[in-house]
Amino acid sequence: QKVYNAEELNFEIEEIKVCSEAEVEIKTKDFIKPFDLEKTPLLRVEVISLEEDRHIMLFDMHHIISDGVSMAILTKEFSELYEGKELEELKVQYKDYSAWQLKKKESEEFKSQEEYWLKEFGGEIPVLNLPTDYTRPKVKDFKGGSINFALDKEITEGLRKVARETGSTMYMVLLSNINVLLSKYSGQEDIIVGSPIAGRNHIDLENIIGMFVNTLAIRSTVNSELSFKDYLKSIKDKALKAYENQDYQFEELVDNVNINKDLSRNPLFDVMFVLQNMEEAKIEVEKLTFRPYVSNNNVEKFDITMNAVEGNEEIYFSLSYAT
Repeated sequence: QKVYNAEELNFEIEEIKVCSEAEVEIKTKDFIKPFDLEKTPLLRVEVISLEEDRHIMLFDMHHIISDGVSMAILTKEFSELYEGKELEELKVQYKDYSAWQLKKKESEEFKSQEEYWLKEFGGEIPVLNLPTDYTRPKVKDFKGGSINFALDKEITEGLRKVARETGSTMYMVLLSNINVLLSKYSGQEDIIVGSPIAGRNHIDLENIIGMFVNTLAIRSTVNSELSFKDYLKSIKDKALKAYENQDYQFEELVDNVNINKDLSRNPLFDVMFVLQNMEEAKIEVEKLTFRPYVSNNNVEKFDITMNAVEGNEEIYFSLSYAT
């Protein structure tokens, strides 16, 4: 690891004035660019002044240094500093976590987790073939579009009832539904869907900015002879076992299983499912309100990413797809 001091970083915040919302979209698109991983910092910040009392602050961070929780930490700590508060000293740094993770690879627990995942992905690994409008490009181009919709109060309550009756979580209920849908579209029974997991399983990691997220590839057989509740029970078991073995990194799994390296696809799975609880990062500071600025960057890393957010009465979906 190379750890730089703040003085060594060439970091400046650029301020830009614009006259309209349309200009903001253009500036946002120009702002997001690839990073060179050999050059620090892997973060850029820009402030767009739209009106005297309205500004948009843009962060572009390489995923290798941050995750969703990191963005929430950044927003919270920025507003606390703005109020003149002092931040608590961190007990550990990301470099400590990184060293701990490497050491963990020598443990018995790691070997048992590896055994679980290698068994799960033994034999021939399925490739999901969904009917598509266009030919798949030979190399993934990451161009995407998205569709937003919501499940109304009645459907949401129905899903919550199923979850209560079966002792399942909403994640398990929705994943089961997505798998059944993918099975119907593809005519395949062996389905793999990826899901991120926060990976911050120690209290000292709660306030550290960094990439902690791991990906769980959950493989199941959608047997059309099973009732939905029986299939949900099998997904519940799969999800619980995946959580128990969550420290084994997805990259390790990809390196250690027998898959055809295909530049047109993501390794192991082509569909990602993410469920989040509704926590709007709206922060009030004296005379100031911070809230997220929604911008669509038209990037899709997989064939489909299904993002669900559970609100009080409805479930909101953003389905993004490779165009």
